[in-house]
Amino acid sequence: MTLSPARVPATGVRRLTATLYGYSFLDDFVLLYPVYALLFADTGLSLWQISSLFALWSITGVVLEVPSGAWADAVSRRRLLWIGPLLTAVGFAVWVVVPSYGAFAAGFVLWGAAGALGSGALEALVYDELDRLGAADRYARVMGRARAARLVGTAVSAGVAGPVFAQGGYPAVGVASVLACLLTALAATRFPEHRMPPRTGHDSWATTLRTGLAEVRRDRSVRGALLLIPAVAAVWGALDEYTPLLVREIGVAEATVPYLILLIWAGVTVGSLLTGPAERLGTAGLATLLAGAALALALGAAARSVAGIALVGLAFGGFQLAEVLADVRLQHRIDESHRATLTSVASLGTELATVATFGAYALLGADAAHSTVFAVLAVPYLVTALALARNRAATARP
Repeated sequence: MTLSPARVPATGVRRLTATLYGYSFLDDFVLLYPVYALLFADTGLSLWQISSLFALWSITGVVLEVPSGAWADAVSRRRLLWIGPLLTAVGFAVWVVVPSYGAFAAGFVLWGAAGALGSGALEALVYDELDRLGAADRYARVMGRARAARLVGTAVSAGVAGPVFAQGGYPAVGVASVLACLLTALAATRFPEHRMPPRTGHDSWATTLRTGLAEVRRDRSVRGALLLIPAVAAVWGALDEYTPLLVREIGVAEATVPYLILLIWAGVTVGSLLTGPAERLGTAGLATLLAGAALALALGAAARSVAGIALVGLAFGGFQLAEVLADVRLQHRIDESHRATLTSVASLGTELATVATFGAYALLGADAAHSTVFAVLAVPYLVTALALARNRAATARP
């Protein structure tokens, strides 16, 4: 039987989204997530050492982010998406076999490299495949659901991590995390990819990078959309790494920590699922969203209670929603030929800002409680909200 023209795109969209959601779920179904900060602390690492590991993770992304994005535009994006999880699997294995500062550092370098390979490549592959099927207008909804699938993976892993950790400790959650990475790599091989890369080699890579950066310099709207992503994504992305320490500070047992992390990520999941309707938010709406989330973060952290942790989850949900909306703005403004490159440039900005946040956290945390540091680091979001509001007012002014 011959499929109708309308049926073919619908089937293609379903295959793409099913693969994307499965890949996203597995990529964050990592039982080490809610406990690896505790692993570092229990191994004897100081706050400065833990922060330096997070910074090393981000610095690896800084070094590799843009080159890997340009590489994704020059070669198969699908290939990079299955190589990355294999690197992460090796890193997690090293953590649980020889837990030490050096092993943790090596694992973060591998994890950072894996993140750089996937960053930009995934968004570009999904957008271009949807565009080929005449469904580019679904990108915000699809990516919001993909983020939600990631968060469900994180939430399920947090729920499972408690009993697994109780039974087998860090080795058990480590083995489960390695298996999840291997399944993620397998899922990535199922992505459709109809785009034909230009030609491989140094010249193609360098040309892609140069033309992508030229677009940023030339187009003010691209530049503004690109800068918005790190402004929204960096601080809460860094704070996420310290949430187990924030939760433990309120006095709960360590076995309870994963369940309260689950509460936080429930809020983030709701934020991701609201992406479709929220795409209609203009600049003023986005500014209001950021300001409200910043206030929820400050109040929730200062409360030092389970209710406060729920407010932190609400704030993270707002930041997640704003991050997806910022990505949508960028994708609509850039050209297909260097989509992964410019998405990676935005991710580079995020990584640089994240490293700065890790440094600020270590400085503030030397003399202040985790709850205080979380509250203080809500301020950059109020500044971003104010900048967006002023920019809208300046644009609307005759």
